[in-house]
Amino acid sequence: MRCRVVSDLLGRSATGDGMTRRTRVIAIDGPAASGKSSTAQMVAERLGFLHVDSGSLYRAATAAVLRLESEPSRWTEASVLEAVRAVGLRAARTSFYPVLDGRAIEDEIRGGDVTRNVSRVAQMPRVREWVNTKVREAAESKDVVVDGRDMGTVVFPEADLKIFLVADSRERAARRLRQRGTPTSEQLLDDETIRIRERDALDARQTVPAADAVVIDTTGLTQAEQVEQIVTLSEQRPN
Repeated sequence: MRCRVVSDLLGRSATGDGMTRRTRVIAIDGPAASGKSSTAQMVAERLGFLHVDSGSLYRAATAAVLRLESEPSRWTEASVLEAVRAVGLRAARTSFYPVLDGRAIEDEIRGGDVTRNVSRVAQMPRVREWVNTKVREAAESKDVVVDGRDMGTVVFPEADLKIFLVADSRERAARRLRQRGTPTSEQLLDDETIRIRERDALDARQTVPAADAVVIDTTGLTQAEQVEQIVTLSEQRPN
């Protein structure tokens, strides 16, 4: 039943001229700091698709519930679902982005409080259903590149192309530190590697490649090389 519903979503009209065409979906999954979001954004720009970062929706949900209750231990699935009523997803030139109470919240969702607590929210099954629904809605009328941890297995099992990015945990830790602009030392790198591995353990159930996914080890690849591989794979797929 789920596959049929997703198939129906992907087959809806993407034009306003009465002609129906199937929207295209590229699903990019992988563990934390594997480069999913930045790579997905660049692939979307190259192909003229829109990028959907499912992680930003979990972060938006976390930001929303933080505004209502600052103590995470008091959060319940019901309270998070109540908070996300104020969260929406808007299309921009190259991507969809979350809004809270109608306003963009990029700085807020990248803050320390959200980062420390987003895994707690992401473990809630009904919150995951809410995120998946939002992502599917985004793909109803636009060609999209979506990234997350179960995009190719749960959300879009019939995606045109499924990619699973992997990288050594220490390399992912180094990327995370560079992303933050943090000066790197061996101690900082060791600490961040531990955090990455802890996050992997928390996300293990959702971080599984689809049986038909193309696995790309990005440990020794530049981002440009990652993007080029995915764009090439997409172009080889029939429209």
